Amino acid sequence: MKIMKLSGIFTMALGAVLLNFPIKAISQVAPAAYQGTYPFAIGAGASNFDVDWGHNRMDGFTIWGQWRPRPNGVLAGLGIDAEARDIAYGRSNHIAPNFKQATFAGGPMFTIRKLHNFQPYGKFLFGLGSLDFHGKLPYYTHDTRTIYAPGGGIQIRAVHRLWVRADYEYQMWPNLFGNKTLDPQGFTLGFNYDFRPQWR
Repeated sequence: MKIMKLSGIFTMALGAVLLNFPIKAISQVAPAAYQGTYPFAIGAGASNFDVDWGHNRMDGFTIWGQWRPRPNGVLAGLGIDAEARDIAYGRSNHIAPNFKQATFAGGPMFTIRKLHNFQPYGKFLFGLGSLDFHGKLPYYTHDTRTIYAPGGGIQIRAVHRLWVRADYEYQMWPNLFGNKTLDPQGFTLGFNYDFRPQWR
């Protein structure tokens, strides 16, 4: 009789522990300091590029988005950067009036966050490049290529969540017009808005 009573008490206690455990486990998924925040940043800036078409530099604009996990996690410093750039302004007289370059790319980035208000970063992007030009063939005025774009820069905190971003990028457009590789490169200066104020 005593054994049956002890067995019943043990069963009820075990059931209570098992029912309570998932609730506690779920409640500890995210620290309170990170709840209600988003691991994203977005930005825009003005670009100036050597388009590798003769000796021409042109202007344009770039928009980007970043995803980065919380800084004290296993992937601290690693993230993803996605960019769209349009270089279509400031053509010289030696370049076709329709000439422009547009790129859409994304890939891994690594940010050094230990410097608080200064964040150097590196990136390696993959994507698509679009080129408008004036060629020898009358109906061949546009081409697209897969591109590779290593780069890096620095982000400097301006105020609270707003950062200034200075970025350098070197692009590789392989096998354009036969074996030619187009290598545009240039700088972008703009602002980055960070949705997670806890980042340092």
